[in-house]
Amino acid sequence: MEKFVRHTGIVCPLDRSNVDTDAIIPKQFLKSIYKTGYGPNLFDGWRYLDKGEPGMDCSKRPLNPDFVLNKPQYRDSTILLARKNFGCGSSREHAPWALIQYGFKAVIAPSFADIFYSNSLKNGLVLVTLDEATIDRLFAGAEGTEGYKLTVDLEKKVVIEPDGRETPFEFNEFRRQAIMKGLDDVGITLSSNVEAIREFEAKRLAEKPWLVKTFPGGAE
Repeated sequence: MEKFVRHTGIVCPLDRSNVDTDAIIPKQFLKSIYKTGYGPNLFDGWRYLDKGEPGMDCSKRPLNPDFVLNKPQYRDSTILLARKNFGCGSSREHAPWALIQYGFKAVIAPSFADIFYSNSLKNGLVLVTLDEATIDRLFAGAEGTEGYKLTVDLEKKVVIEPDGRETPFEFNEFRRQAIMKGLDDVGITLSSNVEAIREFEAKRLAEKPWLVKTFPGGAE
């Protein structure tokens, strides 16, 4: 997982409330058994004029010119600005995967659905919760200024606007430390328990040597 300490990027204003996970990554793309390749299908039903299916070459599909991500000034955005209850709906982990693989590093909104929030932090997508008055001000900046950028500083837990104004935000401390170190759940386990795991596996194989055949590269 990529480390996130401080990031400055162009802001894409998605002015919609209650954006559900089926809008973020439609259900037909959940058939894949892999964790990669979802970026081109982020917001697929809004982003393209045709119906997307797995395996399609998205570079040849007709774009919806009215959707915000397709507007030239927002195509290189890495911070998504949204309205309340972002990520509601089903609990699919593919939603944060799609956002990350498109290129988003952070999402700023007044509120997030609980399961989406948990899935995102476990995958290194930084979700920042700010009050609606601040969100309104950021929307005005993003929609009214081409190339509008914000800085999300996870170390200091502040969002910094172009004029230097800083707005603090709350963030789960355990996940904050993990994201700044680039550790997902597996990485967290290995970083603190690797010796205990090695000792357990060595003891288990000593007691049950036939299990070596279940390991890749194990003796036949």
